[in-house]
Amino acid sequence: MLIKKPGKIPSSEITSESAYLNRRQFMQGAVAGSLLSALPVSAEQSAIEKAKPLKFKPADKSLAAKGYYTDEALTPFVDVTSYNNFYEFGTGKSDPARYAPNLLKTDPWSIRISGEASKVGEFHLEDILKRFELQERIYRLRCVEAWSMVIPWVGFPLRELISWAQPSSKAKYIAFETLQDARQMPAQRSLTGIIEWPYREGLRMDEAMHDLTLLSIGLYGKTLLPQNGAPIRLVVPWKYGFKSIKSIVGIHFSSTQPTTSWQFIAPQEYGFYANVNPGVDHPRWSQATERRLPSGLFDFSRVDTQMFNGYAEQVAHLYKGMDLRRYY
Repeated sequence: MLIKKPGKIPSSEITSESAYLNRRQFMQGAVAGSLLSALPVSAEQSAIEKAKPLKFKPADKSLAAKGYYTDEALTPFVDVTSYNNFYEFGTGKSDPARYAPNLLKTDPWSIRISGEASKVGEFHLEDILKRFELQERIYRLRCVEAWSMVIPWVGFPLRELISWAQPSSKAKYIAFETLQDARQMPAQRSLTGIIEWPYREGLRMDEAMHDLTLLSIGLYGKTLLPQNGAPIRLVVPWKYGFKSIKSIVGIHFSSTQPTTSWQFIAPQEYGFYANVNPGVDHPRWSQATERRLPSGLFDFSRVDTQMFNGYAEQVAHLYKGMDLRRYY
């Protein structure tokens, strides 16, 4: 992957890199009751060293009305990279950071584009990235488990790749697949796992073409770490986090709605749309509030959940006339 010099005023200067890479502060935070599980030094340092600086257009506060920026406190780097859902490496929040850095090989990397489009085939990621200018977006991330983060992503709008692929008028949906390789992703070898691999996700075409929908290759101004979905992942900020599929190897343009992984596993709990909606609870817990990370033993940092995760002004029109309790 081609790595260039850092852009001007990266988000790492908002939360200083020395702070979030400082081992002593990390350990002190864990002792104080942080949710993080301390990683072995070798795995932690190995993951951090793999992150390379990127050249990008920094987040612009003047574009907050478009949803590209929020001045909410950023979630520290150690939390973003140590508290993850990536079931290919285990169901524990610390499993991805513990195993992915030493197992997931991200260079070289290719993406297979298929279906109702003019440009189909296997494309090297490096060749894809040469076509697009990277930009920073500071988004809220809301997990369906009712915790949340604020993350400075680096990437490019998905609509730019879609325009390059030239889908036909038959393409009403776009589907994604995560890498399936049990040698690199040990949980895929499990005989008791609940997911039928590979992990799959999908969007309606107008959702995919929306300006907020991002293909991310980095965060905090550097390339994604393996536990965060390296080398390329989807970020859809108004939807629950499981929609933002990681380590993408397949993109398929389809005339019919794809079945997504969690929808297949438990359709009564996880719908295709998965829009953040504080008025529609998960069958087993409320979605009215969320726990903003980092939070400790005596500080749960509970905040009210916003409709569409705070992006209603930008995306509500996509669902005009829809029953969002039925189409959850």
